[in-house]
Amino acid sequence: MSTLKDLMSRYARPGRVAWIGLRPQRHAPVVVVEQAGVTQAGLEGDRGRAGKRAVTLIQGEHLPAIASLAGLEAVAPETLRRNIVVSGLNLTAFRNGRLAIGEALIEITTPCAPCSQMEAALGPGGYNAMRGHGGWCASVIRPGRIRVGDEVVPVADTGSGGG
Repeated sequence: MSTLKDLMSRYARPGRVAWIGLRPQRHAPVVVVEQAGVTQAGLEGDRGRAGKRAVTLIQGEHLPAIASLAGLEAVAPETLRRNIVVSGLNLTAFRNGRLAIGEALIEITTPCAPCSQMEAALGPGGYNAMRGHGGWCASVIRPGRIRVGDEVVPVADTGSGGG
């Protein structure tokens, strides 16, 4: 019989980086890239900040849900202004957990709430369409390079104090 801890440590397969975007300035258009360097302050070229919100991620499988709730056919990742779209791995299951993405290691810290810009970006009700689907913020444990197509793999915290 499996314990809850055992069940929570399992996943069907690694996830994948489906998309990467940089937000050079507040309200500036998102720049879509195939790869990016990850530093303690977030993605190189992004306006991220060191700490719990250095990198933002969103579940690729949530994009159709957000579109549906907003009454749209589809939503492009850049509209939602997150840094990384991850597909194939339930990010919610790894809150306060670590994920290896390419050469980088991040720690999921807190939900990424939608901002008021979503009402303009998605139309009336856009803010509420994103609630519960806004993604996650993460801190950077180990800088490195990430690329579209890289695996996203949960990593056990060894308790060595992090980085």
